[in-house]
Amino acid sequence: MTVTFYLRFSTKPGQHLFISGDSDFLGSDVTDDAVPLHYFNEEFWCVSLEVEAKDYTEEITYRYLLQFEDSSRIVEGENHRNILLSKYRAKMLDVFDIWNHAGTINNVFYTQPFTDVLLPAAETPKAAKILSNVSHEFKVKAPLLKKNETIFITGSGKPFGDWNMTKPVLLAREGAWHTVRLNLSQEKFPLTYKYGIYNTKTRAVQQYENGRNRFLTIDQTPKKITILNDGFVNLDYVWRGAGVAIPVFSLRSKNSFGVGEFMDLKLLTDWAKITGLKLIQILPINDTSATNTWQDSYPYAAISAFALHPIYINLSKVAGGETAVIKALSRKQKSLNKLDDVEYDQVMKFKLSALQEIFVHQKDTFNEDKNYFEFFDLNRHWLVPYAVFCYLKNKYKTSDFSKWRTNKIYSEEAIQKLAAPSQKHYDEILLQYFIQYHLHLQLKEAADYAHENSIILKGDIPIGVYRHGVDAWMNPELFNMDKQAGAPPDDFAVRGQNWGFPTYNWAAMKQDDFGWWRKRFEQMSNYFDAFRIDHILGFFRIWSIPLHAVEGIMGHFNPAIPVHINEFYNNGIWFDKDRYCNPFITENIVRETFGEDAEAVKKAYLEEISYQFYKLKPEFDTQQKVAEHFAVLKMSDKKIEKGLYNLISNVILFEVAGSDGQQFHFRISMEQTSSYNSLDGHTKYQLHELYVNYFFRRQDDFWRNEAMQKLPQLKRSTNMLVCGEDLGMVPTCVPDVMGQLSILSLEIQRMPKNPESIFFHPKNAPYLSVVTPSTHDMSTIRGWWEEDRGRTQHFYNYFMGHYGEAPYFCESHLNREIILQHLYSPAMWSIFMWQDLMGMDEKLRRDNPQDERINIPAEPNHYWKYRMHIPLEQMIKEKEFNIDLHHQITDSGR
Repeated sequence: MTVTFYLRFSTKPGQHLFISGDSDFLGSDVTDDAVPLHYFNEEFWCVSLEVEAKDYTEEITYRYLLQFEDSSRIVEGENHRNILLSKYRAKMLDVFDIWNHAGTINNVFYTQPFTDVLLPAAETPKAAKILSNVSHEFKVKAPLLKKNETIFITGSGKPFGDWNMTKPVLLAREGAWHTVRLNLSQEKFPLTYKYGIYNTKTRAVQQYENGRNRFLTIDQTPKKITILNDGFVNLDYVWRGAGVAIPVFSLRSKNSFGVGEFMDLKLLTDWAKITGLKLIQILPINDTSATNTWQDSYPYAAISAFALHPIYINLSKVAGGETAVIKALSRKQKSLNKLDDVEYDQVMKFKLSALQEIFVHQKDTFNEDKNYFEFFDLNRHWLVPYAVFCYLKNKYKTSDFSKWRTNKIYSEEAIQKLAAPSQKHYDEILLQYFIQYHLHLQLKEAADYAHENSIILKGDIPIGVYRHGVDAWMNPELFNMDKQAGAPPDDFAVRGQNWGFPTYNWAAMKQDDFGWWRKRFEQMSNYFDAFRIDHILGFFRIWSIPLHAVEGIMGHFNPAIPVHINEFYNNGIWFDKDRYCNPFITENIVRETFGEDAEAVKKAYLEEISYQFYKLKPEFDTQQKVAEHFAVLKMSDKKIEKGLYNLISNVILFEVAGSDGQQFHFRISMEQTSSYNSLDGHTKYQLHELYVNYFFRRQDDFWRNEAMQKLPQLKRSTNMLVCGEDLGMVPTCVPDVMGQLSILSLEIQRMPKNPESIFFHPKNAPYLSVVTPSTHDMSTIRGWWEEDRGRTQHFYNYFMGHYGEAPYFCESHLNREIILQHLYSPAMWSIFMWQDLMGMDEKLRRDNPQDERINIPAEPNHYWKYRMHIPLEQMIKEKEFNIDLHHQITDSGR
């Protein structure tokens, strides 16, 4: 059989097209072996291939690739191109395809949450009878059909019905496609045709597709079959939904143990269903137990990118018949459940103690559980190293593996020996398997329950990993352990953020096609339908901070095109490396910074290098040295400590390591430094121009290419709906890349993407986005309302459209108005923090909005302990509120 593939695509000079598939004649899905297409005419590229008889019985899958002038390639967004050759008894098979741009909105509706949960399969008529003399097969996609709706085709020519809709030609649902097979061999070409929606209940045409008629111009040759993959039916359908966001640890129920648990998600699902919400969004749920203190409450510093956190386990569910253990803890459970906040230390202490006791009773039967062994086999790649890591962490009383007496460097052979059942400590290893297995069962049960009730779960993938965790221990080559990830300054953290995570070695990750990331996505897809990529900007460039720094303001973007020394000279800038790269410390700066403590600071921490000019003493010349110095003092003076940080960061440039003084990065917020403001006007102007070029012009294409080397491949590894947290200092290329890949953006009213705007209005949101009034890193609507009177007044008058003075407190009707702005947004999703939804009701909301805050990004040691103040069981019974919320959601079209 000769198979000819035609692809409708208009290329630019230097571009080439390829086809790749899972069969030998299509390169066996190896990108480098993809088959090149040839230019056919202005409309099509094509290639003819001879297919051997042995391939007839196989269903081939394939997709197209576009190669650019620089030899980089992108893959189209179509995931459902398949042909079962044995169906076609012909010597020739022509396949006409349309390039499916990955950013096409309709592709979103073939992701996991829609295909598996949100869009029930439309009623499908019986498949059309396959005639022996079929000449054409028409295939088209229509993802948003409702009950009783199907696709019809009509057009010129008798097989199409000659545009007569008395007896429409209906298509049958076959997988992702709607299909019909017709014999057009006796027709006179060209033919025109069109798709539309037919209602099988009313037996009437419901809608024709938009746009011009489709054309079929190529005459039919005997013994040839033509397949037309016509892409998507051109319709105006849109789908919009609403969701609730809350960390699992913040959930409250009568059966939990002082903290939210996976099983509480079932109660949250019940409430979501009653109110018309379609999505539950949570924060990361991986194990963060590095220090065994409340500091482990930070959910973005997981010691394993795969292991679930034991704090979310429901003890009663694990205990089963071992009720004695649970009864013994009932008093403690009641006291913890009464607390306003999570007592992280106590909860972990009692839960781990109870789990150990339950394990002793169950370990024999557990070891014989076939389902457990299946779980173990599927997860051994991370489960065994994690269990051994936990054993060694407890043995040496630290997760910092560089301080262990043994096994500092990961060895697969050594780890397998430590995990062997013959080891005396094997029960400690098996306990970790036991805990992770039950966490898996409980989260899976909660996810399945949500799906049964047409609710999807949205998870969260942190951008970083803990530097003293399993992943860094196992694969140090994948990380830059001598760097720290963070974020540049913004309105919420004026000195930047230092997360402490090592940055990624993307070059090393690329060597195995980002296998570590693909495994993370695969793990998440076991439970979640959608996920949020925390700080998606990190895939374009990360804010990299040296280990000797404490504050995020000491970082720079990596990768980034640095400024070469010649650029200073070419722009007429007087250049002195010491002046620009070393802290600029004068008498006036010292006195302005430390006031009455200036003399004491000069004596203890500074050296005079010339009249009224100083440098830091060597033992205090980095922020880390200063931090360590004050850490050992009995009484830390925060004013002096922060002041010394300010002196150290009072620079204009950072020299690129290994560049021999030839390349430099600008310090962020350079214009706010006294070092910069002490320069003459000409130098300041020229430096500013170069600074603007460095941050906002020269990097954009470079960062675009960086993202396109990672994100397309990672996105193809999962069918989950992908959302990106694209907040902060957003490069110009980010929205375009996300749009090309159908990655939903995050639009926040208080953080407009347009720097010239004070606020963002939800009515202006793009369709492929999530709109929200606030996130876990912010105050709630009510809390924000009281923070800045001037901003609140502006918002009240210009974004809410009210005259006069804004109320001092955010009354429930104002809170409701803001919620409605988001519900009526054109964005695909409007997602609200639970606290903001409660803010609509005077009786249900918390008295003090300051108690509703989850995180304060400017505080690196913030305690994540917020709990909802109303048990889920009570929320389900709040009939008046629930009915009202349901009406608001449905009336908005969500």
